[in-house]
Amino acid sequence: MKFTLSWLKDHLDTDASLDAILDALTRIGLEVEGVTDPAAKLDGFTVARVLSAERHPQADKLQVLSVDAGDGPLQVVCGAPNARAGLVGVFGKPGAAVPANGMVLKVAAIRGVESNGMMCSTRELELGDDHDGIIELPEDAPVGTSFADYAGLGDPVIEVSVTPNKQDCMGVHGIARDLAAAGLGTLIAPTVPQVAGEGAGPDVRIEDAAGCPAFFAQEVRGLTNGAAPEWMAKRLRAIGQKPISALVDITNYLTVDLGRPLHVYDKAKLSGGLVARQARDGETVEALNGKTYTLSEGMTLIADDVAVHDIGGIMGGAHSGVSEATTEVVIECAYFTPEVIARTGQKLGLTSDARQRFERGVDPAFLDDGLAIATFLVLEYCGGTASGVTRAGEAPLGTRSYAYDPARAETLGGLAVAPERQRAILEALGFAVDDQWNVTPPTWRRDVDGTADLVEEVIRIEGIDKVAPVPLPRVPGVARPTATPEQRIERRTRRAAAARGLDEAVTWSFLSEKQVAPFGEAAWRLANPISEELKVMRPSLLPGLLSAAERNLRQGVESVRLFEIGRRYLPEGERATLGIVLAGDRRARGWREGKPAGFDAYDAKAEALALLAAAGAPVDNLQVMGEAGAAFHPGRSGTLRLGPKTVLAAFGAVHPAVMKAFDLGGQVAAVELYLDAIPAKRGAGFMRPAYAPPALQPVRRDFAFLVPADVSADALVRAVKGADKVVITRARVFDVFTGTGVAEGHKSVAVEVVLQPAEKSFTEAELKAIADKVVAAAAKQGAQLRG
Repeated sequence: MKFTLSWLKDHLDTDASLDAILDALTRIGLEVEGVTDPAAKLDGFTVARVLSAERHPQADKLQVLSVDAGDGPLQVVCGAPNARAGLVGVFGKPGAAVPANGMVLKVAAIRGVESNGMMCSTRELELGDDHDGIIELPEDAPVGTSFADYAGLGDPVIEVSVTPNKQDCMGVHGIARDLAAAGLGTLIAPTVPQVAGEGAGPDVRIEDAAGCPAFFAQEVRGLTNGAAPEWMAKRLRAIGQKPISALVDITNYLTVDLGRPLHVYDKAKLSGGLVARQARDGETVEALNGKTYTLSEGMTLIADDVAVHDIGGIMGGAHSGVSEATTEVVIECAYFTPEVIARTGQKLGLTSDARQRFERGVDPAFLDDGLAIATFLVLEYCGGTASGVTRAGEAPLGTRSYAYDPARAETLGGLAVAPERQRAILEALGFAVDDQWNVTPPTWRRDVDGTADLVEEVIRIEGIDKVAPVPLPRVPGVARPTATPEQRIERRTRRAAAARGLDEAVTWSFLSEKQVAPFGEAAWRLANPISEELKVMRPSLLPGLLSAAERNLRQGVESVRLFEIGRRYLPEGERATLGIVLAGDRRARGWREGKPAGFDAYDAKAEALALLAAAGAPVDNLQVMGEAGAAFHPGRSGTLRLGPKTVLAAFGAVHPAVMKAFDLGGQVAAVELYLDAIPAKRGAGFMRPAYAPPALQPVRRDFAFLVPADVSADALVRAVKGADKVVITRARVFDVFTGTGVAEGHKSVAVEVVLQPAEKSFTEAELKAIADKVVAAAAKQGAQLRG
């Protein structure tokens, strides 16, 4: 929801500063998302007078102007047909950035003639679409003055986030009401004109009372649809809306100003009266956005005797839209049921300013007044004669009242507020409060349903920051642990990842279909996504981390080591996962280190094993297998498993196709730890086992085996460790060699074996027996002891 400061002050009589207003908005629940100053983009543009205009010596369509921008004459080359001596316009000096395209002006030669800046058109300054000539200002415009100051464009634009329950704040007037209740000024009631209509109103009726309970309409005949008044167009442009014509702009303006969507039909394009009815399956309508929508039963539409003209409460149809040739209109002011609007919008995937307001609920009591204001503006700026008003149906004005106890503000809201102050707050917000504290919500607050909501209103306006933080009562005795085994695993791995130098990231759980494609089909799709770029739930944590890595590398970060703990969304449900992405340089260049080195699959495996150990997984029993997934390089990746089926982690180098999709270069490694697959140690408590170091020194023996190339080192190590599970406590590969002295199709693998004596040291005979067991176990994997 956007509006300008001056727009707000049309509804709020206040002397409060902009900072005070912004602070109050956030404090009362209307979070300020941003404030922009339109004048900032016009920095460097000033009012200037053309002193002379001569033909360019090298181009028939160019002129060489002498321009006075307040600092003496400057030479400017200009191609505008209306450029002439004596014209007062807008000059952009060298160094200024043109708002329309971002081009920075500089001194340049154009066809051999030096030009010091430019004279600007309306389109170049993003003040309209006119590009046929440069801006012409009144002759008395002060030369040398900032154009933004002269044109009154220094009106800050405020953007607030309106929560779904605050339908009354989808209009500037509703926001002003909340600020007035918070003590920032006095609310200015909208002026409702008395429009004297002549003759019968338009032919409108209702056949779908469930979707459209009330349909009010009025005609205006003999009008001229020109441009909207400049003050209205300026405000619409400020909030990002393009002015179209007076009739369209009036409806758009009232939508934002009073939160009251309306629609205008060109009567000449209608065949018979208008009816609000349910759609029939298969009916189509071309909407004002140029797209054709197929409607279905349950949707409310507005049609005439021949065709559909409006997706009720969401978007009008192109066929009956107004144009410059329009001379007679039907102004619609209807009430649409919020639930019907929401379902229709979701099914069609169509959103609009009208839908945002109707699905939250507009004020059902504002039909007559809203129509009167719209008709008055049409008559004011387009001329013509108004008809009488046709009122089909009745708006749902059902009132409800709640017995309220002012003490609830303290018992439920935690803040003691004087009863008279509570009464003042509620009445300022439009609630009716009688002497017995029966409170009736206003018609524009359909969200209020019970006394808890009344407490919320009081605390919100009084200031939630005034609620004192009070600790929960502590039960005597030793507190019981509340974390589940799964939560403990997440905590341990998070601490371990951070301790290993990884940076924690938090990425979106929603992704685009393009981002998900390299990781398989998305199982969860959102019916009502925030945007097309956030419409599926992630089946992997890696897309978000890869995107984050790309952004960091693009910003010049040399080494990216990111991790995230979150959820993957699979057909069988949510799965707790830890993702890691390693990109950039693992080792920086240096006179000792040499060239920089990137990350590889072994780095990913090391991170996976370390974090699995921290999580309590039995890493000594893990097997390395292939099939890490399509996102990983098939020859440089693997999985860590407990048995053939239980996959605890996938690791390796990222597939080149995935690297290309995420615009990544160099070497990138990744890991996914499946935390939900790690067996939890239940009932272990907080006590660690007593440290009991062995009494005797371990013995280390190295073995070099000649192994077929297709035998994995992991298989060999597991065979060696299994040779004697009592005394062999650890085995690891410390060297792999191929080349001279090694037969083709084989590799030399060196393994260090650690033996731990128990009660006495090993004898030579015992060591030889153990060595024979190791060699025999390795032989089962096709390995031979090298001579």
